Formats: sequence, C-alpha cells, structure tokens
Amino acid sequence: MDMKRMGLASDPDLARDVGSRMRTDSVAVFDVNETLSDMEPLSQRFIRLGAEQSLARQWFAAVLRDGFALAAAGAFADFAVIGRHVLAELFAQASLDRSTDDAVDYVLVGMESLRVHRDVPDGVRAMAAAGWRQATLSNGANTVAERLLSDAGIDDAFEAFLSVADAGIWKPSAAAYAYAADALATTADRLLLVAVHPWDIHGAATAGLSTVWVNRTGVRYPSYFTSPTFEVGSLGELAATVGPPPS
Repeated sequence: MDMKRMGLASDPDLARDVGSRMRTDSVAVFDVNETLSDMEPLSQRFIRLGAEQSLARQWFAAVLRDGFALAAAGAFADFAVIGRHVLAELFAQASLDRSTDDAVDYVLVGMESLRVHRDVPDGVRAMAAAGWRQATLSNGANTVAERLLSDAGIDDAFEAFLSVADAGIWKPSAAAYAYAADALATTADRLLLVAVHPWDIHGAATAGLSTVWVNRTGVRYPSYFTSPTFEVGSLGELAATVGPPPS
C-alpha cells in the first residue's frame, strides 16, 4: 500500500483511516535534517552572501531553540516560519551582497535543495532488504523529505513522510512520536527512531521508542540524555547493527 501517495503525511484523519486497515508491526523512523540530509553545503550559501560560515550553524541552532520553546509551552509554528524570522534577525546585523529579504530567500531555497549523506542510500536499501518498514519524521515539511529522498532515488523505500506539522508540536515532545505511531498504525514500542541528534534520541526514548544514534563524527554522547538503544558510525552499519524487525 503506497501510503505517501494517498496523502498520509498531510492528512492525519486519513492517516488514522489507512492505519486502521494495516498491520501493526515495527517501523524504522528516520529524522531528516542532518540525519539524512547533508547540510554542509548550506554554509557555502552564507559565505557567498558575505556572511560568516559559522552563521549557518548558529541559524539552525536558533531555529531548533525556538521550535523547542514553543513545544515546551504547548504551541507550534512551522519550521519555515521560524527559519525565515531567525534568518532576517541574523542578517540584519551582517554586511551582505543583497537585501535581507533576498538573502533569506537564497538560504531557504538552499535548504530545500540539499542532498543526502553518502551513506544514506545503501543504508536505507539494506534496511528495506532486511524487512523493515521505513518512514521519516521531521520537524520540517514532509515535502522536503520526499523531495530529498526522491532525488536520491530511494523514496520508494519509504511508506510515509511525516511532519510534526500534522502533530501540532515539535519533536522531542512525546506527542510528536505518538503522532507517528498513530499514523503508521503501530505502537511507540514498535518504532525505531534513527537520528544524529541526542535530543531526538532522548525524546524518543522517553516516549517509549527504541533508538539508534548515528554518530558520524565520533563524539561522546551527552551523559544527561537517555542513552540510545544502538549506536552506529554511519547508516551503512544500521541494518547489521539492529538486525531484522522484531516479529
């Protein structure tokens, strides 16, 4: 059943309808930004604008900060809305080669044209071959995830592209992971979250999910977060590390 073509990610009521007719089993759920997408090229856009390269990471961290703050207060705003505001705020203090509005548009277009990390296609195909259902769950738009994986030629390995916009709250709120379980017609303990962000791993674990931390840089996992169920150095190790989906 091709759930993403049926509009699962954009219509939560339809998702529940479709889910009620599906089996309940395990799903590998992938975070998108930085986990699947290589965001390093985005920093080159900041340089071409005349801004400091470090401003790219500062911008992304500030977007997450504001999204998390809204979630902590039980509120929500789209990633693009927050991203645009934070960029305008940062660029207002920078010497750029174009207007602030044009610079903001230039960065956001770049965000929508990123590519996957090199380890993603083989890792995703290996998980599919091992029998895993696969989906994405992003704090960004589901259309961005679908375009990213379509460009990589692996969108057919995913049955759904989910966005927290349909949950009405950002990860790492437990409600975001509960939304994913509901949309995928399974339970939280049958979800395996795959992410590079320790905050995402912690949130998912707290919500009852199994987790995989993708540690591409070899850094130490923060002691104040719940430890991941598994750790891999790349998505190429994922299928061999987690094994087949539990029956």
